[in-house]
Amino acid sequence: MSDTAVSYRDDALAWVGGSDAPEKTTINLGFMALTDAASLIVAATQGFAQPFGLTLNLRRQHSWAGLRDKLVDGELDAAHGLYGLIYAVHLGIGGSAPVDMAVLMGLAQNGQSINLSAPLKAAGVTDAEALRRCVRQSGARLTFAQTFPTGTHALWLYYWLAANGIHPLDDVRTVVVPPAQMVTYLRSGRIDGFCAGEPWGAQAVAEDTGFTLATSQSIWPDHPEKVLGCTQAFVDQYPNTARALIMAVLAASRFIDQNEENRRSTAQLIAACEHVDAPLGSIAPRFLGHYSDGLGNSWQDTHPLRFFADGAVNMPFHSDGLWFMTQLRRWGLLRQDPDYLAVASAVQQTALYRDAASALGIAVPATPMRSSRLMDGSLWDGSDPAAYARGFALHALADTVLASAS
Repeated sequence: MSDTAVSYRDDALAWVGGSDAPEKTTINLGFMALTDAASLIVAATQGFAQPFGLTLNLRRQHSWAGLRDKLVDGELDAAHGLYGLIYAVHLGIGGSAPVDMAVLMGLAQNGQSINLSAPLKAAGVTDAEALRRCVRQSGARLTFAQTFPTGTHALWLYYWLAANGIHPLDDVRTVVVPPAQMVTYLRSGRIDGFCAGEPWGAQAVAEDTGFTLATSQSIWPDHPEKVLGCTQAFVDQYPNTARALIMAVLAASRFIDQNEENRRSTAQLIAACEHVDAPLGSIAPRFLGHYSDGLGNSWQDTHPLRFFADGAVNMPFHSDGLWFMTQLRRWGLLRQDPDYLAVASAVQQTALYRDAASALGIAVPATPMRSSRLMDGSLWDGSDPAAYARGFALHALADTVLASAS
């Protein structure tokens, strides 16, 4: 794959020398063992960073909390991040002082899953209605794991449960488990289900430890997922470096989505022990959009994990940041409505992204807002975030506060 990076060298020349040269050329880049870290792994290992004057040192992390702490402390310069994690730090959710944060670009859309245990499958709890009956009739609350209290997986899980008439704070118990430990917890019976990124849902199916009940793209087709995040202080101190980093990761993202051959080679690359450290057989199918749910159903997903899509994946839309804040408000992590648009405008680095994308000839959407229709029929367009957060039949708002994100 490294030869492909040479084609980007001419694009990079204007940014490597003179006043646009990266102020910092060696970047410590954090990531979690998930398939949607692929563009960072490709950028760092396959020659996509060097034309932009950068060396990317990958630093695999074992929990989102640990990644957050190292990002804030400066041990990591930038990282593969959960949208809600970046916003929680910015807003001071979790008991610590707020730190100004930045979303440089989107890294991925789609590709997460909600999975239930083999015992629930044996009991016939294989769809939303059966799960709702089980929750209503069970003497003991079922336990579901997500990966971080303010993260995307918690919010996909809560949204799906609520849309199916199950209150995620009252009707079930939720716990935090690092992604790579999900299958172990499911196998041991410590949890009844989990929501996490791949390949861990596919691994549960491969082991017959569990089955996939829903994908995140069935909740919100082409939803925002992971982002490239850093502190605002990093952007302020090293603006050329931040722009060059976006360019390198954009080039890698475009390469991955270019064709199936690139997808397959990327799946093989990230399966390595120093990266995702999982069997290729659990990574490649869903990486290519081929799903089997462990219930005998197989399909080619129409909204698979994607990294580029002509730049639609990567634009740091203000409306995406707004949506995650509405869900933090909906479930009581935010006690009051923030100035939604002001916060999103500060965190989402739209101007910096526009510069980087334009230099690579990648189209940039005319507006930082987009609209989407979610699984329950609700339309999200970012026009009235406060009303949207209050508009759900099931919510908590300020009446319930989840455990801290420490």
